[in-house]
Amino acid sequence: MSRDLVRAHQDDDVAAEARHARFGRLPEPVRVEDLIEERPAAAPDPARFAYNSDEWLVRYCA
Repeated sequence: MSRDLVRAHQDDDVAAEARHARFGRLPEPVRVEDLIEERPAAAPDPARFAYNSDEWLVRYCA
């Protein structure tokens, strides 16, 4: 073996060790709850559910 071939092999080993140190294991999994953010699109309107059918009947039919 020539010295250049041995040196190239050692360089490959060093590069492989560096890759393994950086990318040797997968990152921790991310929970689905951490991926989603829920916020209301608009402020809730209190008058939205204030309709009362009995009140309408009394107001306009009496």
